[in-house]
Amino acid sequence: MRSALYFIVEMLVSLYQIVLLLRLLMQLTRADFRNPVARAIVKLTDGVILPLRRLLPPLRFIDTASVVAIVLVTIAKICLLQLISIGLVPGAAVTAILIARDIVDLVLRTYLYSLILHAILSFVAQGNYSPAQSILASICNPVLKPFRKYIPSVAGLDLSPLWACIAIQALRIVIA
Repeated sequence: MRSALYFIVEMLVSLYQIVLLLRLLMQLTRADFRNPVARAIVKLTDGVILPLRRLLPPLRFIDTASVVAIVLVTIAKICLLQLISIGLVPGAAVTAILIARDIVDLVLRTYLYSLILHAILSFVAQGNYSPAQSILASICNPVLKPFRKYIPSVAGLDLSPLWACIAIQALRIVIA
């Protein structure tokens, strides 16, 4: 029973973390917010972001409300999961380390899955417009740009997503 509850809480909160992070990444990459996928992400996150935005002004290009929302949801996730698994919340130092590790892994996982989806959609929906592909392209292109600079395409096949995924997985292994 406890492991099922742990799984459900971790999955639901992690999915919401990803949606919050996608909103932040779309803002940083200046994605098209008129896109239906972007509008859905904004709708899903407005309940948390808008109250924080009234309290926290943006710092240059960074929406501090989105960053704080990700941190607060991560804190809630770590505390809930610790309560479910061991029955108590660890000290502040351990919690801070768990939060930092979870956020870094969240960013890496989000980029990994985004790159994989972007690569698949580029094969499947080649030449067609897809709202998801548009958002994924705006999020993934800053990561793929350095790889494309050094890794040429082979017979018209762009291998930069493959190398970016390998690099992200290597980073995840090092961090874990």
